[in-house]
Amino acid sequence: MDAKSPQEKKSPQESQSPHDARSPRPRVTSAAAPAPDGLPPERRRLAILAIFTALAMASLDTAIANVALPAIASDLHVTPADVVWVVNIYQIAMVATLLPLAALGEIVGHQRVYLGGLVLFTLASLLCAFAWSLPTLLVARLLQGLGASGIMSVNTALVRFVYPRRLHGHGFGMNALVVATAFTIGPTVASSLLSVGPWTWLFGVNVPFGIAAVLVGMRTLPQTPRLDHAFDLPGALLTTACLGLFITAIGSGAHDADLRYVALLLAGAILLGLLLMRRQAGHPAPMLPIDLFRRPMFALSAVTAMCSFACQGLAFVSLPFYFEHNLGLTAVATGFLITPWSLTVGIMAPIAGRLSNHYPAGVLGGIGLVVLAIGMALLATLPEAPRVIDIVWRMVVCGMGFGFFQSPNMQALMSSAPSGRSGGASGIVATARLTGQTTGAALAALCFGLFAAHGPTVALALGAGFAAVGSVMSFLRLVATRPA
Repeated sequence: MDAKSPQEKKSPQESQSPHDARSPRPRVTSAAAPAPDGLPPERRRLAILAIFTALAMASLDTAIANVALPAIASDLHVTPADVVWVVNIYQIAMVATLLPLAALGEIVGHQRVYLGGLVLFTLASLLCAFAWSLPTLLVARLLQGLGASGIMSVNTALVRFVYPRRLHGHGFGMNALVVATAFTIGPTVASSLLSVGPWTWLFGVNVPFGIAAVLVGMRTLPQTPRLDHAFDLPGALLTTACLGLFITAIGSGAHDADLRYVALLLAGAILLGLLLMRRQAGHPAPMLPIDLFRRPMFALSAVTAMCSFACQGLAFVSLPFYFEHNLGLTAVATGFLITPWSLTVGIMAPIAGRLSNHYPAGVLGGIGLVVLAIGMALLATLPEAPRVIDIVWRMVVCGMGFGFFQSPNMQALMSSAPSGRSGGASGIVATARLTGQTTGAALAALCFGLFAAHGPTVALALGAGFAAVGSVMSFLRLVATRPA
C-alpha cells in the first residue's frame, strides 16, 4: 500500500482554513510547543519565581489601595466618594479584559501576554507613584488594571506548562498559596509603608520587583502552543464592554446606586453578551468559552469556584463590620482576627494540591466546601459576647475548608480543558474568582441595608448557603463525564 502524504492524512477539521470562524475546533501550531512535560527543575524554579512575583504584586494592589484611600483623598484634596474610583477603575479594567487577553494568549503565546502585562503593570505603577492629581492617578490605575489582567488572565495556563503533569496539583496549590498570602499581608504591608512614607510608596515599591520579574521571565518562561486563527477584535470589544458593564452594575448596586441605573447596566451587559455569543457561535476558540462550558467537569468547576469566592467576598466584607460595630473591637484587632482564615488557607492549599494528584477534585472540593459552610454557619451563630478563641477557631475552620477546596478545583478546571484552550480556562479561573468576590461584596452591602445591625450575621449565613451550594456542585463532578 502506498504511503499517504502528510496532507492526505489530515482530518477534515485540520484541512479547514485556520481563520474560518466556523471551524469546529482550533488548530494548534506545534512550532511553538513547549517541552513535552514541563520545564527542567532549575529553569522551572526561576520561571515560577517570575510568575508568582508578578501574581503577588497584582493581588496585593487592590488591598494596599484600599488602605491608602484616606491618605490619597487628603493629599489630592478629593472627596471619599471620588477617591473610591482608585479601587473601582482597577477592578473594572482587570475583570473586563481577562477573557480577551486570555484569548490573545492562546494565539500569540501565554508568555508574551504575561510579560506584556507585567511590563505595563510596572510602568503604570511608576506613573501612579508620580501622579499629581486624581485624573492622572485614575488613568494610571486603569493601565495598571489592564497590566494586572495580562498577568492574571494567563497565569494559571503558564503554571500548567511550567510544571510536569505529576506536579500540577502542587503547582496550583502554590498558586493558591501566593494569592492567599498576598491577600493576608496586603493591609499590613500598606500600613507599614504608610507609617514611614507617603502613599506614593505603595505603588513605587512595585517597580524594582516588576523589573526583576520581567528580566527573569524573559529568559525562563516556556513557549506555549498557539492556536492558528485570527484574533477577533470586535469580539474582544464586545467581551470587554459586557464584563465592564456587569462588574460596574454589581459595584453600583453595592454602593446604593439608583436601582433603575443598575438595571440599565445589567440589561446592557446581557444584550452585549447575547450579541457576543451570536457573533462567536461556532468559533474554534470563543472568548466567552462556551465550548469549554459544554464540558460538564469544566462547567461544574466554574460554578463551584463562583460560589466559593462569593462566600469569601461575603465573609471578608461582613466580618470587619461585625467585629468593629457589633463587638466594638478596634481595626487592629479586626485585622488580627481575620488573619487566621488566610493563614490557614496558605497552609492547606499546598496540601490539597498534592492530594489532588491522587484523589478526585469532586471529593476534595466537596469536602472543603462542606467544612467552609460549617465554619460560616458557626461564625453566624457566635454568642453575643464571644471570646477571642471562639472567633479564632471558627476562622481556622473556614480557612481549612476554603484552602482544601481551592487547589483541587483549579486543577479540575485546567485539566478538563484541552491543552490548546489553556488560556480560555485560565481566564475563567481569574474571572470566576474576581466576579465571585465582587458579587459577595455587593450582597453583603445589600444585607447591611436590609437588616441594619443584623446585616453582618445575615451575610455570614448567606455565605454558608453559597458554600453549601458549591459543595453540591463539586460532588456532582463525580458523575460528570467529558464529551467524546
